[in-house]
Amino acid sequence: MTPEDQHILVVDDHRDIRESLAQFLRKNGRRATAVEGAEAARKTIKEHRIDLVILDIMMPGEDGLSLCRHIRETNHIPVILLSARGEELDRIIGLEVGADDYVVKPFNPRELLARIDAVLRRTHALPPEAQSQSGEMLRFDRWTLKVAERELVDDDGNAHELSTGEYRLLLTFLQRPKIVLTRDQLLDLAFDRGSDVFDRAVDTQVSRLRRKIEADARLPKLIKTVWGGGYVFTVPVEKL
Repeated sequence: MTPEDQHILVVDDHRDIRESLAQFLRKNGRRATAVEGAEAARKTIKEHRIDLVILDIMMPGEDGLSLCRHIRETNHIPVILLSARGEELDRIIGLEVGADDYVVKPFNPRELLARIDAVLRRTHALPPEAQSQSGEMLRFDRWTLKVAERELVDDDGNAHELSTGEYRLLLTFLQRPKIVLTRDQLLDLAFDRGSDVFDRAVDTQVSRLRRKIEADARLPKLIKTVWGGGYVFTVPVEKL
């Protein structure tokens, strides 16, 4: 994606900040739209193609964390959070709700621009997912994943509970069968991280998921480890 193709949405209740940042982005060849709150942001995202959202956390009404969570649950638009609070816990919380990066105010606009480009490069380098609908069911081996219900059902009709992390990891594999995914790619696809805090999350969740879907988790046949590479989901996936 070239800079002139980027449409960036700036969401901040402080007019001076959002307008000056939007102006800076336009001067640097990006298309930028600036809005003051979550309601306007939701409307803009619904009506336009947005490539990245720059989102202030502390806003009246619906705050940035809630809006970030909504964006992550409904589409794959990357989000960079802005906050006047720079404590490590605040950054972790922001990344856990789905942000791709976290920038502390006051910030250098050129550093933010570099972070925008880095996030977009990483996002567009990820393997594409198979086209899917939220209401579909995905069939593999002896299992069916009901996507909308987030329910995993075996051949006997028994439902098996999945944690949020297990569900997102499984869905990521089912959307990209027989493609080797590195740990970094899985962190971005299934965990939406931008922080080393989650470096061990993939291996932990893979182990938990294997215990639920493999006939023998010690000898996995569905999710195989690619030494030096990551993991690959080995069996065909059928859409029902």
